[in-house]
Amino acid sequence: MNVPGSIINDKIVLLQRWFSDRKGSIVAFSGGIDSSLVLYLARKFQGRENVIGVISNSESLKNKDFNLAQSFCEIFDIRLIVIKTNELSDLRYNQNPINRCFYCKDHLFKDLQILKSDFPDFEILSGTNHDDLGDYRPGLEAAKNNSVGSPLADCKLTKDDVRTIAKHFDLPNWNKPASPCLSSRIPYNQSVTLDKLRQIEAAEDMLNDFGFAEVRVRHFGTFGKIELLKSDMGKISSVKDLILTQMKIIGFERTEIDPEGLVSGKMNRVLGSVSLLKA
Repeated sequence: MNVPGSIINDKIVLLQRWFSDRKGSIVAFSGGIDSSLVLYLARKFQGRENVIGVISNSESLKNKDFNLAQSFCEIFDIRLIVIKTNELSDLRYNQNPINRCFYCKDHLFKDLQILKSDFPDFEILSGTNHDDLGDYRPGLEAAKNNSVGSPLADCKLTKDDVRTIAKHFDLPNWNKPASPCLSSRIPYNQSVTLDKLRQIEAAEDMLNDFGFAEVRVRHFGTFGKIELLKSDMGKISSVKDLILTQMKIIGFERTEIDPEGLVSGKMNRVLGSVSLLKA
């Protein structure tokens, strides 16, 4: 285990103070590294009886991520509650407006508020980190409206800080690739449906099986676009025909490999600058 530098040590102390000043936590848990670190630290600094992880087994969460989240809580002896949010039944969500994430998070946080009624001294927490505050994330408004705390952001932890501290504590997913919700692969104002989500998940799982650990499959109706890491672009040529055949079986009549490679948040380019969106 690598010992973190003095800056990281200082941030761990800040986090310990943050959690120690509060009685208990209800953590919105997705299985990603940010919410995993929040849940782990809450368990570490507040004790088992004062922490609950809550995950929504929704259609937009990959089954792999759901299983990993369950395993994480088993490893660290953390209480986990599984709920089912129904954002796909909300027209405001499945019509896929530019603030789709607001409605998703609002559903989740409102469900956590109901749970909080049984644990009035606990605070609802998210995995928002300091870098997220400079991005276009409509879910942050939902968090604010529902009084959701953000220990990582409050302690000014960047994404790199999160991974460094997670590695320091030997969290098994410290280097897990980002896995945004499946709905983020669908262009804004094109409907989010269960069939589309299942096709995206099947396509990305297939690509993982071919050895591509970090991928996105963008869904444009019957057309699919595969994004790979730049470092993986060279090795796809030997299996490209097999992949394109599998994509047809999954339901994509036509597929292309995006020559630009994987770019997180690429669908947000149509929105213009973040500053204009926030204005």
